[in-house]
Amino acid sequence: MCLVCVLGAASGGCQRGSTRAPSAAGGPPAALGTTIGALAEVVLPAPLAVEGYGLVGGLAGTGSGYCPPEVRAYLKQYVPTQLPHERVNVDELINNRNTAVVALEAMIPALPSVGERLDVRVSLLAGSEATSLHGGWLYKAELVPRGTFGAQIRPLATVEGPVFIDSIGTVASEPRRGWTLGGGRTLHEYTLLLRLRKPDYRVAGLIRNRLSERYGPGIAQALSPREVEVRIPADYRRRKQRFASTLSAMFLEVSDELLGARINTYVKGLTGSGDRDGSEIALEAIGRECAPMVSTLLNSPEAEVRLRAGRCLVGLGDSRGLTPLRDLALDPASPYRLEALEALMVSPRHEDAAALGRRLLRDAEVPMVLATYEHLRRMEDPAIVREAIGRGFTLEQVVQSSHKAVFVSRSGEPRIVLFGAPLRCRDNLFVESPDQTVILDARTGQGHISVIRKHPKRPGVIGPVRSSLDLGDLIRILGSEPATGPSGNLLSLGLPYGQVIALLERVVAQEAVAAEFWAGPLPKIDLGVKK
Repeated sequence: MCLVCVLGAASGGCQRGSTRAPSAAGGPPAALGTTIGALAEVVLPAPLAVEGYGLVGGLAGTGSGYCPPEVRAYLKQYVPTQLPHERVNVDELINNRNTAVVALEAMIPALPSVGERLDVRVSLLAGSEATSLHGGWLYKAELVPRGTFGAQIRPLATVEGPVFIDSIGTVASEPRRGWTLGGGRTLHEYTLLLRLRKPDYRVAGLIRNRLSERYGPGIAQALSPREVEVRIPADYRRRKQRFASTLSAMFLEVSDELLGARINTYVKGLTGSGDRDGSEIALEAIGRECAPMVSTLLNSPEAEVRLRAGRCLVGLGDSRGLTPLRDLALDPASPYRLEALEALMVSPRHEDAAALGRRLLRDAEVPMVLATYEHLRRMEDPAIVREAIGRGFTLEQVVQSSHKAVFVSRSGEPRIVLFGAPLRCRDNLFVESPDQTVILDARTGQGHISVIRKHPKRPGVIGPVRSSLDLGDLIRILGSEPATGPSGNLLSLGLPYGQVIALLERVVAQEAVAAEFWAGPLPKIDLGVKK
């Protein structure tokens, strides 16, 4: 499916809300031939605001039955489709004080893939008597283009998951608003669209044939005299913007004479003072034929030239680019470390990238360690040990790190990462959560931590629950679904993710564990002005 057209149809036409892809070098010399960019523009959809309505359950009496009639009618139609084998009285479900109807908002990025994760803002409706979404779970809901709710239009994403309410640092907790971190999932695959400047079936066919020759049969399809649809090749799944730029830079005519002139021109451009970005993209668009000339730049005295040459070669699947990129990534004095790491980690050479990544986990610079961790995590590398904690978040442990730190995410998938694991708490501590509902207590020589929780629904406390001094064990007890042992003793508390990480911040701040505390950024959703 062409997502450009899906999004365009939702807003009244394919041209609305779209942008042009960046092109290379501002146009080549005429003697080098005609590029696709001279004949067509690469159309990218702009990031799109989506919205919806849903139902949050699992609230401890803090919900409300408030629901506008049009939203209630929608939920009465939608909820039964998600529970086809159950008889559900939707009105009773909405009116329950343990549920609340919420508004949902998110941004679909410019180049989404099927199943791409989205952070979704979850807010109580204006006029709702509900007081808090703390501890709630958003049942599956649909997201449609902003301003189209109620229209007969296919959803662009779905969302479900726990509601995260941030209380890290000095941020004042707002219990009526939260997020589902990474709980959204896009439903459509993105394909690029080339729009010819002058409609011409012959030219559209030539472009299709040229792209199929370069990237493989079926990569492009001429939809009309004006439009050519282009699928993103597998090697570019992590570099979609890069692929869009190479399309504009690709030459339509191919001959040995022109090929040599083009390679010479852009190799010189890569070392000159002009548009180095454009030259690098143009060389990658040419393909593996340029590799012998580009490889001569790998020993350049200029680090930027080595970076660009190595990145171009790796992008073309040539292993000669790996060594200079690895050297730049490992050089603590290089300003190109993160760029080199990115180029290596998105390359098809999985094993080489993973080996370097495991080495860089021990790097002294925190941004380098975190960037490496994110790449290795995406690659599902065994250096990152993962386990699900209840339905709320994941616990990850990174042994191969010279840092001792607790990292907590506040966007994307909710997760707690222990760098330098295992981390061990001291045996003399008293820590209270920011909301004063959880207490951690350990006395000298006791050898364990007693965890007590204020009961969320009635007077009294839950616990104590006994945890070892291992921080990973404590996190499991705090976040795993409530459970009891054979003798009836409580084993875990089922705290919401936001409450667990706020407590961990206190644990580190009071030096109950010898580690730093690293909090990831909050979601950034610029929804613009609602029309």
